[in-house]
Amino acid sequence: MARYVYDFIEGDRSRADVLGGKGANLAEMTRLGLPVPPGFTVTTDACRAYLATGAPPAGLFEEVNAHLREIEARLDRRLGDPVDPLLLAVRSGGRYSMPGMMETILDIGLNDATVGGLAARSGDERFAWDSYRRLIQMFGHTVHDIPPEEFAHELAAVRATAGPAGPSAGQLRDLVDTYKKIFARHVGHDFPQAPHEQLFLAIRSVFASWNSERARIYRRQERIPDDLGTAVNVMAMVFGNLGPDSGTGVAFTRDPATGAPGVYGDYLADAQGEDVVAGIRNTVPLAELGRLDPVSFRRLGEIMATLERHYRDLCDIEFTIERGRLWMLQTRVGKRTAAAAFVIAAQLVDEGLITADEALTRVTGAQLAQLMFPAFDLTGAPEPLAVGVGASPGAAVGRVVFDSAAAAAATGPVILVRRETNPDDLPGMIAAAGVLTSRGGKTSHAAVVARGMGRTCVCGAEALRIDSERGEVAVGDRVVRAGEVISIDGDSGRIWLGEIPVQPSPVARYLAGELDAEADPLVAAVHRLLGHADAVRKLGVRANADTPRDAGRARRLGATGVGLCRTEHMFLGERRSLVERLILADGPAEREAALAALLPLQRADFAGILAAMDGLPVTIRLLDPPLHEFLPPLAELTARVARAEALGEDPGRDGTLLDAVRRMHEANPMLGLRGVRLGLVVPGLFAMQVRAVAEAAAERVRAGGDPRPEIMVPLVGDVRELAAVRDEAERVLAGVDGAPEIPIGTMIEVPRAALTAGEIAAEAHFFSFGTNDLTQTTWAFSRDDVEGSFFGAYLERGIFPVSPFERIDATGVGRLIRLAVAEGRAARPGLTVGVCGEHGGDPDSVAFFAEAGLDYVSCSPYRVPIARLAAGRAAVAPTTGTSDSR
Repeated sequence: MARYVYDFIEGDRSRADVLGGKGANLAEMTRLGLPVPPGFTVTTDACRAYLATGAPPAGLFEEVNAHLREIEARLDRRLGDPVDPLLLAVRSGGRYSMPGMMETILDIGLNDATVGGLAARSGDERFAWDSYRRLIQMFGHTVHDIPPEEFAHELAAVRATAGPAGPSAGQLRDLVDTYKKIFARHVGHDFPQAPHEQLFLAIRSVFASWNSERARIYRRQERIPDDLGTAVNVMAMVFGNLGPDSGTGVAFTRDPATGAPGVYGDYLADAQGEDVVAGIRNTVPLAELGRLDPVSFRRLGEIMATLERHYRDLCDIEFTIERGRLWMLQTRVGKRTAAAAFVIAAQLVDEGLITADEALTRVTGAQLAQLMFPAFDLTGAPEPLAVGVGASPGAAVGRVVFDSAAAAAATGPVILVRRETNPDDLPGMIAAAGVLTSRGGKTSHAAVVARGMGRTCVCGAEALRIDSERGEVAVGDRVVRAGEVISIDGDSGRIWLGEIPVQPSPVARYLAGELDAEADPLVAAVHRLLGHADAVRKLGVRANADTPRDAGRARRLGATGVGLCRTEHMFLGERRSLVERLILADGPAEREAALAALLPLQRADFAGILAAMDGLPVTIRLLDPPLHEFLPPLAELTARVARAEALGEDPGRDGTLLDAVRRMHEANPMLGLRGVRLGLVVPGLFAMQVRAVAEAAAERVRAGGDPRPEIMVPLVGDVRELAAVRDEAERVLAGVDGAPEIPIGTMIEVPRAALTAGEIAAEAHFFSFGTNDLTQTTWAFSRDDVEGSFFGAYLERGIFPVSPFERIDATGVGRLIRLAVAEGRAARPGLTVGVCGEHGGDPDSVAFFAEAGLDYVSCSPYRVPIARLAAGRAAVAPTTGTSDSR
């Protein structure tokens, strides 16, 4: 019979798949002898069974009761005992951290009888009734979906009439009666008095919360699989709301915003459970605990050091102090900003806790991309409107919105402004450029979620008086209304009215060669980790570059060549008229004249790129798109000709162009006369381009350079196409004196080419996968059409975890790539294979290409550092089991 429940003492952190991250870490702390309240974990297997059938698996609650009796025996307290009741906390805990996305219910076991026992044992009747009202509020919302505003409204009314010390015991007793009536009105029966019924319903509701809207949105954002399920952790309650010698807090073993070592976190005296992350009251810095309770503070510091050494990473810790006794409620490897990730990884290497290889697995390409974003240029900046807590770094500018729906519906950048955020605000936080709250600190819901998503966030700006219903926020006498632009700095916490200009980030300046590698700790960390990535990676990184300027920029950013030079981009602007001459040519003589006019222009283009990449390979793709793309659109020409004819005028050249466009019009040009087909049916076109490449290379050789051009034939589907183009190209190359040896290869971008790669390799010196077109042709998608039509629905329904144009489809397209690599190299040992689609800059795709045995990836210049880091991670990831997605 399957087992579904494990006591904390029975597990360890290696069992996170079964116990969830929270349960596994509670078990690990218990094994380390740290002060964890006794408890047990209901496994993710039980959740998956519940989600599949709608009912708990057979025998689950018998197991729960058995483990509950062990807790009762250990504490000499019973659930439901009216004299000395055991109370329980029920918390979710998936394999991956999803802060605030699922449910927690505290104070399970309170009822009309046990509330008196709690009051007697604690000596605090007010505390007991406050705990009871918390249970009804949490239970009602979580188990029965009672709108939280129903309870919040009544609580606010009581607090408004209470004295400075807060509501009295009598007021809270009356509030409990009011809450019960709200519960009965919504649910149709009274609040359950049986503690075991409360517990079982709470467990079921945590299971069900796995599929809540906000949890699904968060998983989609963080690329967490939907089929993992959540574990449920049940532990004995400890209380931080028993007076000034009690409290609750969140601690980080290093600053999660910057990575700096020290004491970081928030503490809230006389508070329970979720009060800190909910931002209900503004916290005090964790260091203040040293004054309030030096004994607990010292013990907490010892535990923090133990956990960081044990986990060898930044740890995020939740704790409660109950009348001077410290209890650990949770630990996990903490979420951090991109900057902190790099700084901490470098520090841990220096401290001997991890290796340089492990450090690479602690940072991601996505984080490096965040660090390349610009920051505010504060030269001449006005005085800030207000200052809060910088909770998640970055520079964000946008129009003010006051609710999640407005942020999600906005068409431009917005700043989501709230008193405090809650899990239901997740869609708006995803859509917003930044998040600003008047409550909460660095461990509030807004801060934790924003850091995880890489969003700029400022919390705890107490000077802000936010009125969401009226759509305005006041600071002193200044009122800012919805739609006005503000700027927020997630580093300093400053908030400005209007738009503050931005400047390049230090990391971007370092990567561009404008800053020394030791400019600051962050730049130094990026330098070290990128350097190690370059040292260990087996995958080369080239750039897609069509101009000398792009090629030079790519080289400065670390590219080791050009993997894709698109020659069609050289035919735009003023040169378009020359292409028109080629298209409209009436006979061989006019066509040759047009090609002769294009030749020196192409030669100069190639010479500049070869000079910028001297000594490195430059893969030049022959003309790929249909020729009609160089002509005015059909609708535009038709209108111009019709207008001229209506006025009785001769349409002239427009009429000739219209005839040509109509002649070449294709219903689906992506699958029409383009690529190698164009080179075979337009005499001299590819020959002109090959000659331009050869003459440019010869010119560079005479100038003392080391040009290394490669010619790539696009859209080949049959080896005979490539053979015909190669024969013509080699004749041209043989006629150019002084040209170096120039290899000729092909793009693999249609399924047939991948399936016949062994044949094609006989005529190709190299392969380069054009993954954009290979994805389109494999899926039968036209990218420009489908992304705006049904992709949103596919992502929403989980058919795609992420767009196949963003991350390589490893199952389908990836299988074609593996097949082509294997058969190509079997036919031509040593065949060089690369990829030049945009997937070449996506970190997850880079990991796939490395595993599939490619020699290099090519991406846009600005993504070159990201690809370098991802390639380094891929080289060490097989020994660490890490992924760039989370």
